[in-house]
Amino acid sequence: MRATILLAHGSRDPLWRRWVDSVAQRVLALDAQAIVRCAFLELSTPDLTSVARELVTTGATEWVVVPLFLGLGKHVLEDLPRLIEQLRTDHPDVIITCRPSVGEEPQVLDLLAKMALS
Repeated sequence: MRATILLAHGSRDPLWRRWVDSVAQRVLALDAQAIVRCAFLELSTPDLTSVARELVTTGATEWVVVPLFLGLGKHVLEDLPRLIEQLRTDHPDVIITCRPSVGEEPQVLDLLAKMALS
């Protein structure tokens, strides 16, 4: 069983996370059987470790982390690989994949360019 973790930065403003929750809702609209969770690097909860602990209880044996970051800053280049490696250490029976940041996806770049021209 596969689970998707939408990983975003986080914010002190609780309203900020609405867009991340909206992505999760859209995932479920596309696949009502999907297991999808939101996690945050800092300033918001839950964090990645807490989501991982919760996912263990679902029986999901494959986790796909989708970093919702547009740029390749310190969090993506340094913090994220360390967090993924820690997840793999803590959950050796789970297959953990980390997708490229959404900002690296050609479809996202194309959409942003189209939006800029509209």
